[in-house]
Amino acid sequence: MNDAHLHMVVNHFPIIGIILGFGVLIAGIIFKNDSVKNTAYCLFIVGAIFAAVSMATGEGAEEMVEDMPSVGKKVIHEHEEMAEKLAIVLYLLGVVSIAGLIANIKKHSQAKLVSFLVLTIAAVGIFLGKETGTTGGEVRHTEIRANAVTNSDTIQNGGEEGEEHEE
Repeated sequence: MNDAHLHMVVNHFPIIGIILGFGVLIAGIIFKNDSVKNTAYCLFIVGAIFAAVSMATGEGAEEMVEDMPSVGKKVIHEHEEMAEKLAIVLYLLGVVSIAGLIANIKKHSQAKLVSFLVLTIAAVGIFLGKETGTTGGEVRHTEIRANAVTNSDTIQNGGEEGEEHEE
């Protein structure tokens, strides 16, 4: 398994984990259940760990695909910039989640406040995760790029597919 393969294996969990953790944390807050909140905190902590692994494998993945046709350094750079922002938010989320876990275990008076702080950070993380996932997908999935050319564009602009020629 090379860095590009490992990167693709691990990079989905931080995004999916933050979405799942967000839902679980909301349920924990609504039902006032510390065990459910602790589950969300654990999801966020694991997500931060996977984010670190994803960041560690990103450079190797970049080296493997940056010179491939239709990839380009600009697309990779945009993904890398967004991933760095997401990683910072996920690392912060992981640290604050550890604090929330400890606060819940010790029944600290600020535990409820920490849960709302974690929820806020997670919301930011979901937005950045969506952006990071989209820019990552654009690296190899040219069809989702904003400037993607569809078959209908090709046909309208005199392309070969479906075009009838008069002679």
